[in-house]
Order: sequence, then structure tokens, then C-alpha cells
Amino acid sequence: MKTACFLSFFLLFLGTYVHACSMDTVILDKDPRLDVLVAKQGQINKRTAMMTSAGLYKGYRLQVISTAKRDDANQIKTDLMNRFPDQKSYTLFQSPNFKVRIGNFLKKEDAEKYRNQISKFFPKGIYIVEDTIEYTPPEEEQN
Repeated sequence: MKTACFLSFFLLFLGTYVHACSMDTVILDKDPRLDVLVAKQGQINKRTAMMTSAGLYKGYRLQVISTAKRDDANQIKTDLMNRFPDQKSYTLFQSPNFKVRIGNFLKKEDAEKYRNQISKFFPKGIYIVEDTIEYTPPEEEQN
């Protein structure tokens, strides 16, 4: 990251030159390609801020149940898949509990909206939890 910053500043000074016309006048000519470079670096910084060190995206999921009984967890997951086929469900085992989570949300507000829909069918505590999520950036963000 430090190398990228140094390289950006080096290119900025390399692509910019100054003409001194008189003692009190300075004319600055900037290479227009620097604006493109700065915009691309901004996109990269924004995307990497959303990622973990393993290259996965940080986000939110809804935890529907945490139970020591595998059968209960499987039943809840099956029910979630039937009622909400548009969202992916996950079962995690963190000894001694099985946890069932649903969704891949980048923003906590989106998870909150979906929690309101799910709570009609699962009135017990549904929690928003931070998790690594499955996310593919749109094509315009990748270039």
C-alpha cells in the first residue's frame, strides 16, 4: 500500500511540470492521464476497504438460530430455503452450537430490512452479524 502511494505521488510529480514566467507567476500543466490514474486508484481503495486480508468481502448475515441440536438447525435451514429461495442459507458449527445464517448483505441497512421480512416467520431473536460474504462486484467496479 505504501509502495502504491509512493508510486502515485512520484507519477504526480513526474507528470506535472512548472513554468516560471516571471517572479510572481507560476503556470502548472498537468497531464490529463493523471486524473484517470487517480480515479482508478480511488476505486481500488474503496474495494479493498471492503475486503478482508484473505480477499473476501466484509458484510452482514442474519443469524436465525444457534442451537446444540443439529436436527433443529437443519430444519430451520430447510424452512429458510423454502420460504426465501432468493437468499443463500449457511450452517456453521462453532462448538458446541450449530448456527444457521442467511443472506449476503454489504450494508447493515439491507440486512435490517430483510430481518424485518424474516421476523414474521421466525419471531424468536434474529441477529445481524458481521461475516465474510459472497459478493461479486459489478462489471463497472472491476475495470
